[in-house]
Amino acid sequence: MAVPKKNQLVGLDIGSHSIKLVEIDHGKKGRVLKNFGVIGLPPEAIVEGAIKEMEVVASAIKTLYKNLKVKNRNVATSISGYSVIVKKITVGRRGATELERSIQDEAEQYIPFDINDVNLDYDVLEPESTDGQEGEAKKEDANQMEVMLVAAKKDIVEDYVSLIQLAGLNPVILDVDAFALQNAFEISALEPEGFFALVNVGSEELGINAVRKGSSMFTRDSSYGGFQITEGIMSQLKVGYEEAEKIKLGGMKLGEHQEVLEEIFTSIVSGWVQEIKRALDFLATSYPQESIGKIYLSGGSCRLPGFRRYLEQETEIPVEELNPFANLIVNERLFDPKYLGYMAPKAAVAVGLGLRHIGGK
Repeated sequence: MAVPKKNQLVGLDIGSHSIKLVEIDHGKKGRVLKNFGVIGLPPEAIVEGAIKEMEVVASAIKTLYKNLKVKNRNVATSISGYSVIVKKITVGRRGATELERSIQDEAEQYIPFDINDVNLDYDVLEPESTDGQEGEAKKEDANQMEVMLVAAKKDIVEDYVSLIQLAGLNPVILDVDAFALQNAFEISALEPEGFFALVNVGSEELGINAVRKGSSMFTRDSSYGGFQITEGIMSQLKVGYEEAEKIKLGGMKLGEHQEVLEEIFTSIVSGWVQEIKRALDFLATSYPQESIGKIYLSGGSCRLPGFRRYLEQETEIPVEELNPFANLIVNERLFDPKYLGYMAPKAAVAVGLGLRHIGGK
């Protein structure tokens, strides 16, 4: 069912390297890409999800809004990293009111922060079918329920709310990157019903979300990302940030430094792959009857030379790039398909946020 226009939100993915904006119209014919744009941020403006330069980032958001002529001021944005804990827990079966009353006590044992310093949210997961299991096991399952717990540090949440307000906008939804990515995956994948790993490699973060039959089974964020390569180039080749970024993106001829660059790429890519493998090994132990059918890559750093091939080789799982625009209606007079194809991995979280609407779960 089409969502009334007034409920629509603008998806704003505020990363440490750039801000991505996506606006989607939910019309009778389907989801139409109305707006898409990106604006870069200076280094250190946002570090590992913490906003260090509030005015600078707010000004970038205003510029992006102005350049794209966006009218809707209601925004969905997201956070990730060390300040957010996403955990699937099992609790004794209880009614909604009782769960709401007791969830804080249940959560306390799983959260490494003071419970008073976090905003808590949760979602009861649909019970699995227990066909073919013994009666006792069924009975045991009937007494348990699975809950997806999300805890975000209040100071980070308040910073993002203040940032959006400083940019003159209205923060309606604050999501988590992993779930926004899952939304984008579900509308763009041909077969979203299997068991998949969504791997998002940003500038300062590597996020993993294992999704099975539309439910998140496990998420993990690590401090890996494209900035490691920029830092490696800066220290090894003794160049500044801007120059290192150009070298990383292949915009400069290197000559004698080619070998050094390849070494930097190889060691960092290998670190990323090992981190992903550790998460997949943990999944294999937790769900021994299941196997991941495919890994979907997104994020601005996922196209690093050799990364996809090496990941496929090491995990022996097919690896594909996620194209969040795949099932959106795109007017090619307004958007260059080549540009959208080039930007697709960077846009995944923003598309997932742009799919949200006021009052939606």
